[in-house]
Amino acid sequence: MKLRRLLLPILAAAATTGLTACGDDGPQKVAVSEGTYVTIGKVEYQVQISRQLNPTDIEDRDYLTGLSAADMQLKPDEVWFGIFIRAKNGTNGSLNTAQDFTLEDTVGTKFARIEAQNIVDYKPTTLGPGDVFPHSNEISSYGPTQGKLLLFKLTNSTLDNRPLDMKIVAPDGDTGSVEIDV
Repeated sequence: MKLRRLLLPILAAAATTGLTACGDDGPQKVAVSEGTYVTIGKVEYQVQISRQLNPTDIEDRDYLTGLSAADMQLKPDEVWFGIFIRAKNGTNGSLNTAQDFTLEDTVGTKFARIEAQNIVDYKPTTLGPGDVFPHSNEISSYGPTQGKLLLFKLTNSTLDNRPLDMKIVAPDGDTGSVEIDV
């Protein structure tokens, strides 16, 4: 009996490993979890962490600075949600990072990114060969999130309609996505 319990997980792992080794079609464009790298337009992106933000929390309050008065207002059914992301250029040339990020829940509701004027907000940039963004001298690089902020306003019902799908569109039109579980 114990042998059968051990044998099934071993066979499943071997089958999965064998399947993933076959047919490598190039860079991974879709990630089903945070922390997995996706390559969009030759730039590698990695979600470091995502979470709901609390405007009364000391750390989170700073993430919400530099918003317009209109953007700062939340409706009664809205919450702040932050996705902290890194980008890497693994090529020998310069590459522009994506500027188009959207979230979509499981029922098709889409949310656009809200830009803030602060030091942790993600701003598209040009990465030189081997560059990582945020750069090592930025607080975003060595702070608790280790990434640049993509800020969204979500509805409370969206938190029930998860996982969310974050679509990334590169400057050259290449697309990919990362599954975000709230």
